[in-house]
Amino acid sequence: MTDVVDGTTLTGELPDGLTSAEAGMWQAFRNGSVYDLRSGDAEVDDPHGGHPWGPERSVRARIVAWLLLDGPPALPGRVSSLKLLGAQITGQFDLAGGLVMPYVEFQACRFEKEVLLPETRLTTLRMLDCSIPRLEAARLHTEGDLHLARCRVEHGIRLTDAHIGTDLLLNQAVVYRDRRNRAINGDGLTVGQDLQAELLESHGELSLRGAQVGVSLSLRGSLLSHPHGNRALNAPQLTVERSLYLTPASVSDPVLTSGATPARGTRVQRFECVGGIRLDDGRFGDAIDMEQARFALENDQELSLRRVQTPELRFLGERPARGRVVLSGARIVTLVDKSASWPRAGGLSMGGFSYESLVPRGYFPLALRLEWLAAATPEYNPEPYERLATVLRSSGEDADARAVLLAKQRRRRETLPLAAKLWGYAQDFTVAYGYKPGRAALWMAVLWAASTIAFSHASHPPIKPGEHPDWNAPLFALDLLVPVIDLGQEGYWKMQGGWQWVAAAVISLGWILATSVAAGATRLLRRG
Repeated sequence: MTDVVDGTTLTGELPDGLTSAEAGMWQAFRNGSVYDLRSGDAEVDDPHGGHPWGPERSVRARIVAWLLLDGPPALPGRVSSLKLLGAQITGQFDLAGGLVMPYVEFQACRFEKEVLLPETRLTTLRMLDCSIPRLEAARLHTEGDLHLARCRVEHGIRLTDAHIGTDLLLNQAVVYRDRRNRAINGDGLTVGQDLQAELLESHGELSLRGAQVGVSLSLRGSLLSHPHGNRALNAPQLTVERSLYLTPASVSDPVLTSGATPARGTRVQRFECVGGIRLDDGRFGDAIDMEQARFALENDQELSLRRVQTPELRFLGERPARGRVVLSGARIVTLVDKSASWPRAGGLSMGGFSYESLVPRGYFPLALRLEWLAAATPEYNPEPYERLATVLRSSGEDADARAVLLAKQRRRRETLPLAAKLWGYAQDFTVAYGYKPGRAALWMAVLWAASTIAFSHASHPPIKPGEHPDWNAPLFALDLLVPVIDLGQEGYWKMQGGWQWVAAAVISLGWILATSVAAGATRLLRRG
């Protein structure tokens, strides 16, 4: 097959019309070697700096595209590949719909215009530390990696419905928003292995709606900023086979810390999100890790984890000063959390939030855990209390479980009408709604002792002389105090004057205690 450029027919020889820089690139492509056009001055060679690059280090985008799509054969014993270092690519670099077989790497290069890769098929593409006006790569397909580490993209990256065969790397990239306020649009993106975006700066929405990641998604140390939009990270229905990391990263070398906590003494940068996060309906095979994460939310913004499913949620970031954390319908196996990480009253919603075990970090006593529930239920909702009690009971903490259910009844009491509220206070004061049954026995003992002392001084003429048992003040007091059971004392003696009121009071108190105990026992049986 022959090709024509500038009117010259080619069979692998150097074509006419190429500049010296392009001729060197041509030969390096056939040889599979790196073509380095740098000057040696670090300030001048900075692709993101202001120093102009002349024609001696410029190559035309259409010549680069021609090499990749239909270039000359490799030299004998070599594998052709494009490895440009410090080059300026002028004109429109357009590979749309093309099939690119050679390995491609651009390092510290400048692109004059946007890079067009929609529906392009490549083996591996590495663009490292490059200056790119915009990357348009919808439905891109790579068999290997796509690397965009340390790149600076002024008008956004589009990777909608792209398929990356192995890894997608965005480490230390700086990406600004496009006309639709999106910095990175990866809706429908599929990544075969890891998606690493560590120390990424995203100035606009990072959208990963319906994306699928074959191993882990790492945003360690990244800054996602979209303060005036609804969300900085918009990723509903995201599927990650292993873990999502919103954790610190080493500033010196994020690659070395990927998948591990930075070593002590190294300079680290936390994950920070300025704007809302939406992870609704996401599936994460191992964990969502938010160790030391910072969330700067506006009052109308949310950290939304609605209906998320994951074996472990590590909610260990800083407490958001504003906005809301929403866990409604989420299903977690293990919740690892700190008391200082959760928002205050009105900032937390978790109706239908399901978890099976709690692993608190640091000081997190039951009193603070109850405050956590109160923050999540500004209006009374029994379900969070019952869930916490179930989890505590399953871990053998029965006393704490009863304390949680007692707190639930006290919250419920405040929503009742006056009569029911007064009855609730009576149950609470006497038997703590049945969750402290020992208190009922104590009250019975106190009342029995008091009434025994009182009735031992009472006048007690018999109702029917000759038809009565011997007078027994303790037994008479117990007969009045315990309803239903007849101990053979009540009904034989006539209480006169004020002693009638004393007897009536003892009977009333006995019924109140008995009813409270019965209500508490019924509640305990129903709970069991």
